[in-house]
Amino acid sequence: MNDRYDPGYGGDQYELVGYDEYGQPVYRQVQTQQQTYDPYAQQQQQGYGYDPYATTGQQPPTAYDYGTQQQSAYGSYDLYASGQHQGGTAPHDPYGQAAAGAGTAQQPRVAEQTAHIPQQAGPADDEEVRDRPEREYHTEQFAFVEEPDDNSEDVIDWLKFTENRTERREEARRRARSRIVALVVVLALAAVGGVGYLWYAGKLPGLSSDDSATGTATAAGAQKRDVIVVHLHDTKGGGTATALLVDNTTTKRGTTVLLPNSLALTSDDGTTTTLAKSVEDDGSDGTRDALDTVLGTDIQGTWRLDTPYLQNLVDLVGNIDVDTDTDVPDPAAKKKGAAPLVNKGKAQTLSGKMAVAYATYRAPGEAQDAQLERFGQVLQGVLRKMSSDPQAATTTIQTLAQILDPSLTDKDLGTFLAGLSDLAKGGDYKTDLLPVRTDGTLSAQASAGVVKNVLGGTAKSPDKDAAVSVSVQNASGVKDNTEKARVVLLNGGFTFLEGGTPGSAQATSKVTYADAADKADAAEVAKTLGLPAGSVTKGRISAGADVAVVLGQDYKPSSD
Repeated sequence: MNDRYDPGYGGDQYELVGYDEYGQPVYRQVQTQQQTYDPYAQQQQQGYGYDPYATTGQQPPTAYDYGTQQQSAYGSYDLYASGQHQGGTAPHDPYGQAAAGAGTAQQPRVAEQTAHIPQQAGPADDEEVRDRPEREYHTEQFAFVEEPDDNSEDVIDWLKFTENRTERREEARRRARSRIVALVVVLALAAVGGVGYLWYAGKLPGLSSDDSATGTATAAGAQKRDVIVVHLHDTKGGGTATALLVDNTTTKRGTTVLLPNSLALTSDDGTTTTLAKSVEDDGSDGTRDALDTVLGTDIQGTWRLDTPYLQNLVDLVGNIDVDTDTDVPDPAAKKKGAAPLVNKGKAQTLSGKMAVAYATYRAPGEAQDAQLERFGQVLQGVLRKMSSDPQAATTTIQTLAQILDPSLTDKDLGTFLAGLSDLAKGGDYKTDLLPVRTDGTLSAQASAGVVKNVLGGTAKSPDKDAAVSVSVQNASGVKDNTEKARVVLLNGGFTFLEGGTPGSAQATSKVTYADAADKADAAEVAKTLGLPAGSVTKGRISAGADVAVVLGQDYKPSSD
């Protein structure tokens, strides 16, 4: 190799002889004077040593070692190299201690010195050089500058996303807890409201107006009710039957209250009379006022239902089903032993004609209450078949072509019956019989059980001592004798009670009293009617009266 290198110090030249194990070029110094250069040497080396602080003349450097890399204008060099390379790399002695200890200067010699020239790459095709390991560097040789990295933004975004997601989860949990609390509050309020409504409506067990006769008068009196009175007139057999239809709009319950004909009322002229007599004599207005007085109710209207209209009503609703309690003979049958018109049994289907026969039937010797209860069964059967739609129910009433009481229009009656029909179909409907004493007055049981709880009123029967009540049954065969006897008794200061007409006529009249205290009153009744004193007898009185009279064929009314 003939390449030469002049480092620029003047005088010395170097010849490239090869590359070392690190791929650095190795040069050979070509000169006659060999000296070592130690910039930090404290003693002057004899012949070749160099002391930068000595006062003697300065000798040119003899050798360079670039083993230790430092930055200078010439690249990397080793300021501490002082050893000579002789046949290899010399030991490193930066302060020239070895040379000083020897006490003698090194002799000049011609030798091949190696130097590492930085930033000069070796041959690219030298595979040996490429395969050599890289030089190991230490961290103290470098200065680190912290620069922003794109990944740092990604890390920050990920942290923000994680934090936001955690916050969203916590917020979702808080909202879920709030919803649960709100749901529990709503359910609690609904439960309290439901119990309060049931209490107000009287439907709680033990607090219903139908459960007990005590402790519920205030609640029952505060309830709202719609009431109308129905009078059934038997146009063929005679007689009437009366019932109250009650719609309790507070408790959502309906009731039919059956009123016996013997119920004592006070007529318009202040005298005591019976319900049956009041219907015939005082008419709808007078009877309604008398019932309001004795029962403490507020009746909104009167529905007069003659038997032909009842028959048409049953046919219009499509027949009714009734649990009949007796066989009812066919009035049109001429032969004895003919099949009954209505058979006794459960869920008997009744047409209009059959319903009228069953509602008005009263067996011989049977109390009027039995016939009244059959009438109540027919009424409830009609309500179950009536339409629950007010308009449809009104159309049914209009189809009957009745002449109603002015206080009750077709629309009012149709709407009222539609409401009761809905209750009857739902099972919230019942029928009660108003119990009365034999004298027609109300008992304490009736006052508490029916009048207070069902009607929300207060019973007020006529004064029992005001006049002696007389029940008259016409068995003379002359229909007008009933009216003539009534006039005579009223003029005599007695209270007249109609007892009806027996199935067969009797030849002898009879005056009966049940209590010995009424014996004198019974004798006075016989005298007033023109009957012999022997007609007075003690016995059982079925009617609600003090004295019972049966007019026989021997009764001769006075000309008065």
